[in-house]
Amino acid sequence: MKMSSLLSLPQRTPAALLCLLLLSACAAAPEHVRPIPEGDYRERVQIQEGNGVTVAAAVPSADESEDLFGTPLYRKGIQPVWLKFENRRNSPVTFLPVGLDPQYFSPLEVANWDFSESRPSASLVDKFFMDQSMSLIIPPGSERSGFVFTKLDEGTKAFNVDIAGEDDFLTFTFFIPVPGLNIDHYSVDWKNLYKPDQWVDLDKDRLIEEIESYECCVKDAAGKNTGDPLNLILIGMPMDIYTAFIRADWDETESITRSSAWKTMKSFLSGGEYRYSPVSSLYVFGRPQDIAFQKARSNIHERNHLRLWMSRVTYQGLPVWVGQISRDIGVRFTTKTITTHKI
Repeated sequence: MKMSSLLSLPQRTPAALLCLLLLSACAAAPEHVRPIPEGDYRERVQIQEGNGVTVAAAVPSADESEDLFGTPLYRKGIQPVWLKFENRRNSPVTFLPVGLDPQYFSPLEVANWDFSESRPSASLVDKFFMDQSMSLIIPPGSERSGFVFTKLDEGTKAFNVDIAGEDDFLTFTFFIPVPGLNIDHYSVDWKNLYKPDQWVDLDKDRLIEEIESYECCVKDAAGKNTGDPLNLILIGMPMDIYTAFIRADWDETESITRSSAWKTMKSFLSGGEYRYSPVSSLYVFGRPQDIAFQKARSNIHERNHLRLWMSRVTYQGLPVWVGQISRDIGVRFTTKTITTHKI
């Protein structure tokens, strides 16, 4: 089956989970995810609707947020999410912000985070943030828009928008890429990962035989030395695999740049958390991982890592993925790579 036709199939319910690994880089990501330019966040609005309610959502980047609010919110761990509701019902609906982020910040809390003499008076700032905040009640036949101030999630922002009506409850789920990070898996060419005649759809028994024939472990770039064992098989479309892990609080990984290397070094020396730390390239099918995600724990030395490679095999029309997942419990020094994780 051609990859182009695979990717054009309708989305299916996520059948798996995804994401993670170590301190050096390369990876991959679903076709819909590509680097996006900064500018006007309203040009990146996503819209969903159902049962007489339309929800539009967008997430300003760090620079856009500072331009909007006159303060570096991202540096304070605060990320504004813009929402717009259209209620076409004959009764009011209520927006429940705890569904978007149980730890969201109130407008006054954000407004009073810090002040300097060069900024407007506190009362003016308070009013500005209050005026920009999202209303909770949307009257019948009306529109409301504003910001909800959430905890910071760089890369792809995943959240739910919960709406309570008089006798029903609606949930809209958004996955919105946010400019700012150089995500390493933007570079994968999914349509040309395999040639059209390389794809093969297998039944269950033949799929098991195929999987059992795969190499046991990841390899280095030269294909000589083996590493961690392959220990995970997933079946699903790229978008489903991707969003399932994002929704489960796994984080994307940055490419290796001066900025990401510096952030990694600071986290390594301080023992702090760097959620998007680059991961090393490990090889299966003669190429580095197609997708890499990670889940940070208490510090950069302790993380859960996941790498995935899409195989040439499909099962019931869905791609089959081979994965390597590991749990880092510390860091040690080596003569080859300077540092490596204890797994």
